Amino acid sequence: MFIDVHCHLELLHSVGGAVESAREEGVDLILWNGTDVKTNRQILEFAEKFEEIKPVFGLYPSDALKLSDIEIDSEISFIKENRNFIVGIGEVGMDFYHVGLHERQEGIFRKFIRLSIELDKPIIVHSRKAELQCIEILEEECAEKVIMHCFFGNFELIDRIVKNGWFLTIPTCCKHNKHFQDVISKYPIKNFLCETDSPYMHPDRSGKNEPANVVESYKMISKIKGISLVDVEREIERNFHKLFGIF
Repeated sequence: MFIDVHCHLELLHSVGGAVESAREEGVDLILWNGTDVKTNRQILEFAEKFEEIKPVFGLYPSDALKLSDIEIDSEISFIKENRNFIVGIGEVGMDFYHVGLHERQEGIFRKFIRLSIELDKPIIVHSRKAELQCIEILEEECAEKVIMHCFFGNFELIDRIVKNGWFLTIPTCCKHNKHFQDVISKYPIKNFLCETDSPYMHPDRSGKNEPANVVESYKMISKIKGISLVDVEREIERNFHKLFGIF
C-alpha cells in the first residue's frame, strides 16, 4: 500500500474527490493532520465516512498562539477524549519563520509532546526555522515516537534525528527538490515515511497537491536507492506499522 502520513484535506476542493483519486492510485491510508479546533472536528467527521482517512489532531504553531491557555488545555482534553479514534498528534511544533513569541511556542509544544507520550501516539512535528530548538526539546522530553515533517534542517541535525531513531518524511516535492533527494541518498530507508502536505509541495509545482501524488515520493526513493517500487512500498509500510502499530 501507499501511505500519506501528512496532509490537510480541508484545503482541497473536495475531500471525497481527493480520497477517490488516492484510492485509484493505491493510496490506502491518508493521515489528515489537524491545525486548529475546527479542523480537528472536521477530520473526525470525515474519518467516519472514509476508511482511508486516519485522524491526527493538533494545533499548528500560529493557530495555537491565537488561543488562551485555557482554550489550549480544553483542546488537549478533547484530544484525550478521542484517543481511541486518533492515530497521532499533529501538526504541532514551532515556527520561527512566520511567528514570534518563541517562549510561548515552546511551552505549547511541550504540552503536546507530553500529550503524545501520555497517549502513546506518534507526534508529527513542524519545525520551520526552529529545527534545532525542536530537536532539543523533543530530546529533553524523552520523546520516542517522532516524525519530523518536511524537515529542511542541515545534515548534522538529520544525523541527530536518525540517531534518535525518529522518522523523516519525504514530501512529494522531492521530485524536484535537491535537499530531499540528498536526504534520500544519504540516509537509510528505515527512517523514512512519505507525505504530500496537500495542498502544498506539488511534485510538479502545478496546482494543489493531493494524497494521490504521494506515489511520487515512493518513486523517487526507488530511483535514488536503486530498488523496486514494490520494495519501497514494503519498507515504508513496515516503518509505518513499526511506529503506529497495525489498525
